[in-house]
Amino acid sequence: MLIEPQVLKGFRDFLPLKASRRLRLKRILEDTFESFGFMPIDTPVLEYKKVLLGKGGGETDKQIYEFKDKGKRDVAMRFDLTVPFARFMAAHLNELYLPFKRYHIDKVWRGENTQKGRYREFVQCDFDIVGTDNSSADFEILLLMYRSLSNLGVQGITIHLAHRGIFNRFLEKIGAAKESVEIMRNVDKLGKIGEVKVKSFLNEIITHDQTEQVLDYIKPEMTFLETLKKITMLSGGTSPESERLKEIYSFITYLDLQDTFLLDPSITRGLDYYTGIVFETFLDDLPSIGSVCSGGRYNNLASLYTKQQLPGVGSSIGLDRLMAGLEEIGLFAEDNSGTDIVILCMDEKDENEYHLLAERFRKERFSCELYFSKKKLSAQFAYAERKRIPIAVFYGTDEIRAGKLTIKNLKNRENISMISFEEAVKTCRNIIEG
Repeated sequence: MLIEPQVLKGFRDFLPLKASRRLRLKRILEDTFESFGFMPIDTPVLEYKKVLLGKGGGETDKQIYEFKDKGKRDVAMRFDLTVPFARFMAAHLNELYLPFKRYHIDKVWRGENTQKGRYREFVQCDFDIVGTDNSSADFEILLLMYRSLSNLGVQGITIHLAHRGIFNRFLEKIGAAKESVEIMRNVDKLGKIGEVKVKSFLNEIITHDQTEQVLDYIKPEMTFLETLKKITMLSGGTSPESERLKEIYSFITYLDLQDTFLLDPSITRGLDYYTGIVFETFLDDLPSIGSVCSGGRYNNLASLYTKQQLPGVGSSIGLDRLMAGLEEIGLFAEDNSGTDIVILCMDEKDENEYHLLAERFRKERFSCELYFSKKKLSAQFAYAERKRIPIAVFYGTDEIRAGKLTIKNLKNRENISMISFEEAVKTCRNIIEG
């Protein structure tokens, strides 16, 4: 009896085109992170359950994949890369230097309801600075978020940021500090469920008057500084937290990035471990897909695993959600499989020449492959087109004898006949770049 080749709900196979897209995005991100001095790390997929649930809180506890292993130990699959990183820092503190700047790109698992752009297995790209607590480190994470998305070719993003410390001061001022965790979790859902439902949930936690004050607090004003002035006043006046936002804004304006950043007091982030600045990033052309890059400051996270104070700030790019958004807005409309050139098979007796030619192209930094058997040219072209290869090379008997090549631009069907290898290199670069 044949087994049906089905995949679990919320999990996916990736065909070559999408897999190569994701790998290409990953490589760009790695290069970007390392240009800021961040270094890669890796942690296990499985952790002790108590390690992962120590500070997740709320919805995360319900979504975690947990089970007993063969040694009857309670284990779980990581639901993000931040909590394992906190455990990693505590375990390897004596081997590391501070501040420590890391990135980690890998799969995580959450048993949540699937929807557009949200899956149960997905790739996160985390980058963090641990060992320092200042506005410059906070801003570097924000800048790295912006630069990463820019280098991926994403145009039109808005990074929403807020400060949980100011929100906590405000809640204390209105007498709602004891309910702060639940209030923030409900406010965090504003973009998903709307103000009416958030208001209804808040009325179950706090008084009607307190709810109205919260709803007023989380509404941004026209500019960053106007919003900062408002929340500073509502939270009881100038504080270290409001000064932190003021300093961050000075960095933003000095680099002329003010059009990219929005001070949005409704941003709270649902996880309990955030203590300071928090942020989320939205595609201007597709806000409905939700945040594609988010994070914040978490100065107490590692305290579960070590007595040493390890203040940290970091962010995470949901690579699969970002890919879904970029596909929808057409960023990948012209991409190919990653192969630049296919050498057509004119005669199988010349395959040694084809391999030699392919190696010459690879040394010129082209990705190049051979078509392995002599079939009709129409079949070979169909293969190239299906794989979205932009260039085909004819290297038949006449070309080999003359030491020449014939290039076919598969984008416009134009042939460039009997040219030298050096001319072919220039031609191929022009086709790819143009």
